[in-house]
Amino acid sequence: MERAMPNSKEIEAKSHKPTPPGYVLGAEEGEHLIHFRDGGNIFIKLDPVTGSHSLGLGTQQLPKGSGIPVHRHLDRDEAFYVLEGSGTVTLNEVRHRCERGGTIFIPKNTWHGFSSPDQELVLLWIMAPRASTVSSAQPAADGANLERN
Repeated sequence: MERAMPNSKEIEAKSHKPTPPGYVLGAEEGEHLIHFRDGGNIFIKLDPVTGSHSLGLGTQQLPKGSGIPVHRHLDRDEAFYVLEGSGTVTLNEVRHRCERGGTIFIPKNTWHGFSSPDQELVLLWIMAPRASTVSSAQPAADGANLERN
């Protein structure tokens, strides 16, 4: 006997978490934060708060002369795409140049940080957040993200 494919309502009824609705955001839309260290803009486009149970995505502006201190995420991979500018990314104490169009992959538990000494750097970040993470752009508030002195 051939079984028909279940429809989306049947699939949703069997899952523990309802399927979030899709949405479209403009360039200046999303949760907007201004970073306390350097005044750079952060736009959270997608995270558990906005409906994704498995993905976080946003943009982060690093003004000229600023950066992101070296830190790590013990339980999640992270990726960046350089939208504008250039700078340096440090991966486990090795410095790498990054520039517009470049991609950076950071496996979980890897020490990493960014600097933009000569010009503004704008990054698109992507990570698979824990379901309990309130905001992917504020990981310093959780114990999995530890900055190195």
